[in-house]
Amino acid sequence: MSVAAGIEVVENGLLDGRVRLRQPAKGYRAGMDAALLAAAVEAKAGERVFEAGCGAGAVLMQIAARRPGVKLTGLERDPAMAALARDNAALNGVEAEIVEGDVAAGFRALGLAPFDHAVSNPPFFDDPGALRAPAESKRGAWMADEGLAAWTRFLLKAVREGGTVTVIHRADRLADLLAGLGATAGSFAVRPVHAFADEPAKRVLVRAVKTGKAPLRLLPALVLHDRGGGKHTAEAEAVLRGEAGLGW
Repeated sequence: MSVAAGIEVVENGLLDGRVRLRQPAKGYRAGMDAALLAAAVEAKAGERVFEAGCGAGAVLMQIAARRPGVKLTGLERDPAMAALARDNAALNGVEAEIVEGDVAAGFRALGLAPFDHAVSNPPFFDDPGALRAPAESKRGAWMADEGLAAWTRFLLKAVREGGTVTVIHRADRLADLLAGLGATAGSFAVRPVHAFADEPAKRVLVRAVKTGKAPLRLLPALVLHDRGGGKHTAEAEAVLRGEAGLGW
């Protein structure tokens, strides 16, 4: 355990050790969702990728390892986490611009040109009455003060026409994601994520294309665990090690 950006941190290895990530010792810690979101990004070298709510930079650092040559920008409203994201970029030798700001202010407030791709793992809850209040150190990561609709509006503004928006979120918010992103995007692809094959999906990965018109595609599910005692299925293990992506 060490101190970085003024907070106690622990260091974890991601993508089979290819990425070093320093995260707060207490509070929200990036994990499976960040790994899956990064694996779902299909940016090409030279393209610009934007993450809304980048935290300590777990998604950005994994995108950099998976997609050499992409240009990365992250937005984070917590100054300490933004500083930690910059530290992680330096630790991994990644060129990434970390901007401090709030999704609620809108994309135009950042003064940035639209990106080729925008990604996000928005806070999972926007109704404080819907769950027991999270610890204060986790509240910013779990509660969307302005609601999920503010995130979908922001992401749509963050990409150019023909650009992609990729989100991982709770499966029970799929209808809200499709409705929000459907304002100016289409060509949806949805990949359910199941903890076990015999249980309902708890997460969904959703990709939309701004101004896209193709029919929605429901892709084969990703199953994370099996009942045989292994920690992960072979497919999930390959994704977590960086040996495979989650293509669309």
